[in-house]
Amino acid sequence: MTQFLASIFRTAIAATLAVSALAPGLAQAAPEEVTYLLPAPPNSPAFAPWVLAQHKGYYADENLKINFIVAKGGVDVAKQIGAGNAVIGGAIGDTPIVVRANGIPVKAIAVLGAGSVTMVAANPNDNIKSLKDLKGKTVTVMSYTDTTYYAFLGSLRTVGLSKTDVQIQAAGPAGVWQVFAAGKASAFAGVPDWIVNATDAGAKVELIDNGGFKSMAQAILASDDTIKNKPELLKRLVRATLRGMQDIMKDPKAAAADYVAALPAYKGKEASIEATFEMYRKYVYAGQKTLGQIDPARMEAVQKFYVSEGIVSKATPVNELFTNQFVGTTR
Repeated sequence: MTQFLASIFRTAIAATLAVSALAPGLAQAAPEEVTYLLPAPPNSPAFAPWVLAQHKGYYADENLKINFIVAKGGVDVAKQIGAGNAVIGGAIGDTPIVVRANGIPVKAIAVLGAGSVTMVAANPNDNIKSLKDLKGKTVTVMSYTDTTYYAFLGSLRTVGLSKTDVQIQAAGPAGVWQVFAAGKASAFAGVPDWIVNATDAGAKVELIDNGGFKSMAQAILASDDTIKNKPELLKRLVRATLRGMQDIMKDPKAAAADYVAALPAYKGKEASIEATFEMYRKYVYAGQKTLGQIDPARMEAVQKFYVSEGIVSKATPVNELFTNQFVGTTR
């Protein structure tokens, strides 16, 4: 009888250990699927934080399965989020200023860096040393409705110029730097990616403005409804995305290698990707005390310019444009 009870006891212990070994897998719920809207295709280095977060398993660490969907620019991202078609998306930190004035209930919940993502580059052979020297020159932008265009107008304003003082040409996301590289424009306004593209194409490029106007970096947007009802989900999404940005800040070379592993079409272009990451690290991502934190004073200053230029018809209370409740969280 004693041997029989001992046998039962040993069997029970073995079964308990087997269940314990499986428990972590059983306790882990199926990954939560999330549609993440981006304003342009994610194969641009500008979206490297998102690509790295996906490739290196940072979203998976938060038990998330991300499906990236491309919208028609940042304003369209905001409209889709506001309509409830997605819980989260990417744009520029300025975007809520534009759409909130039109009744679209979205906020910025993190911004990827303390700098501006919009830069102005020129051909030094055209005797352009500063923004003032752009008077009468041809400058390319992506479009007349893109946030980088509005930021360029803000940069001109800092030196007393307006859009009528410059020949501004909308050339599309590729044409903006290709027209410049072909010698048909003296300067262009755009993101760091395009500066590296123009340089790789053999153009003479000199950075003449990297945030004289305090436009903002890329941002993560969410609707008022999601902020209220799914705060934990947003914390996980923000946390994972910022880890991708942090990798670039820590080691651009290693991040470039990971990025190319995620997007093999860039194989052989590691040096260009690293150069792009260096620009983001130096000019865009740096300077935040808390990674992802939005500066209320900067948001207010940008909004004042948008109202003064008639880009938006009225100002929105600044605290309705953003929230910092999802940054600085730990797992």
